[in-house]
Amino acid sequence: MALPELITVEELFAPPERTGAEISPDGTRIAYLAPWRNRLNVWVRGIDSEDDARCVTADETRSVAGFHWTDDPRWLLYLQDSGGDENWHVYRIDLNDPGSPAVDLTPFPGVRTWGLELPVGRPGKAIVQLNTRTVGEIDLHEVDIATGELTLLARNPGQVITWLCAPDGELHGQTLTAEGDIELSRWDATTGALSPIVVFDGSDYPLSISPLQLTPDGTGVWIGSNRDTDRTRLVRLDLATGVETEVDNHPTLDLAPAPYPSLITHPRTGELRGVRYLGERQVIRALDPHFAEVLEKVGTLSGGDVAAMSSDDEGQRWVVAFNHDRDPGVTWFYDHSTGEARQLFRSHPHLDPEVMAPMVPVTIPARDGLSLPGYLTLPVGVEPTGLPLVLNVHGGPWVRDIWTFDPFVQLLANRGYAVLQVNFRGSSGYGKAHTRAAIGEFAGAMHDDLIDAVNWAVEQGYADRDRVGIYGGSYGGYAALVAVTFTPDVFAAAIDYCGISDLANFMRTMPPAVRAMMANNWYAYVGDPADPVQEADMLARSPISRVDEIRTPLMVVQGANDVRVVQAESDNIVASLRARGVDVEYMVKDDEGHGFVNPENQIDMYRAAEAFLARHLGGRDDTVRTGTARSAVLDGR
Repeated sequence: MALPELITVEELFAPPERTGAEISPDGTRIAYLAPWRNRLNVWVRGIDSEDDARCVTADETRSVAGFHWTDDPRWLLYLQDSGGDENWHVYRIDLNDPGSPAVDLTPFPGVRTWGLELPVGRPGKAIVQLNTRTVGEIDLHEVDIATGELTLLARNPGQVITWLCAPDGELHGQTLTAEGDIELSRWDATTGALSPIVVFDGSDYPLSISPLQLTPDGTGVWIGSNRDTDRTRLVRLDLATGVETEVDNHPTLDLAPAPYPSLITHPRTGELRGVRYLGERQVIRALDPHFAEVLEKVGTLSGGDVAAMSSDDEGQRWVVAFNHDRDPGVTWFYDHSTGEARQLFRSHPHLDPEVMAPMVPVTIPARDGLSLPGYLTLPVGVEPTGLPLVLNVHGGPWVRDIWTFDPFVQLLANRGYAVLQVNFRGSSGYGKAHTRAAIGEFAGAMHDDLIDAVNWAVEQGYADRDRVGIYGGSYGGYAALVAVTFTPDVFAAAIDYCGISDLANFMRTMPPAVRAMMANNWYAYVGDPADPVQEADMLARSPISRVDEIRTPLMVVQGANDVRVVQAESDNIVASLRARGVDVEYMVKDDEGHGFVNPENQIDMYRAAEAFLARHLGGRDDTVRTGTARSAVLDGR
């Protein structure tokens, strides 16, 4: 038995050849993302042939992340920021004028689009939520897609964090009460006042209510409710009475938590087609007979989980992408009227699924009896015993790992590492008790869960206790720093990717509009830095207060434009270590924000990570062969 041939970092992290395909409303064209000048841009082609494929955007600075067909297939919309600053602008593409530049429909410096919606019953319009007046308040606007005319629909009275716009123009606002509860209210355009409809216990929703979507007739809202239950189910809330009526409920699983889309709806009519749940794998329940037939047919096309789906307005022609642990982004065309099905593309056709490593669901017992769902990926071709292990910690922390293709996990497995991902307490999608178990447990029981996961992997024989590393981004980066400051003897190497070093500073430097939404997450779970007692506790849970404990080799990675975890969070921990004479590898990219997007930066980072882990954990290292080990590590800092 032997490991397969080395897969290069470039093969895993180069832009996909194609991804994100969606069919046009009239069913005649497909739009998708593909590289142009090494950046993902929007392309459009005919349904039956690629011969007429053309690139319709021209962003050579930063990849386009996604796009939206409008009800008029002449227009496409997409969002783009600048260098990762998260000040998203809405751009319009005119498909009838090839070569014309994209038009910025929200051309306001320093302003962020917080929501873009193509509302049912308002053809030719887009609804956008913008903080044009003041950075901390989000107003509601309507955009005429063809002319670009912007109309103010509602001026925020100061406490609205999300707006809803019904087909008849009636508006609703979601606010937080002084106690942190979530209030859904009706907006009176004449008086500029909100009339409460219903109040939800804010502690049940750390990241707010998801989904929260108006029904097509505007008389109700589909919401993910866990009122009087641990699991989240789908209900319809009547906007006249505030009464909840159950729409769908899985016996054991939660609705897919944000950011994963839980509702599958018709893009033009808003009709509810299906509901998505997440367990070890995905479960979709069809709520419409026609969609049930479609789902049964497309489910036979791949061994993966149905991911993004789009259809023409008639619901006959479909484009369906699949999640898979070893074959990312396989995308199919399916015509329900004829039964025709054909594969459109694989996003990474150069990758052989047979040499990729399977991602296997596992359940790990925590020391207090809590069950920790997770995923174990073992290298292909070697005996799975006594391996170097990388604990890969997800961000959030109010999200979760899912069964999917992860290029870094595959890189690690190809280099001979076992990779363990654990949905520690605080992760969402496993019931609210699992999430609430993290309250007050940053650098406490949340970290104990990670140590318990490492111990489990060692006791099962998979991992060599002396060759365990930890990697994570955002909250995962904080977890990596906690690992080397609170439990330095457990880990032989750590990589902190845009992680928090000082909880109080992190909270103080969050964007103003975001701080208004933090009552039920950071303030509830960690504390209020304005309270001296709580601030002291936050400092005690912050890696910056225990820098002297660090003796584990550490690599730190940061985007200079990060508005969530500002560069000072990384600068300060690095400076403290260097003041002690401790060597720390530090990579900063000036054109990135919270997580790297540009492929050359991703390749630099993961080449450096590969070399770093090889030095300290003993895995294979392709940078030795290619001579790129050190050139990618530091950017002069």
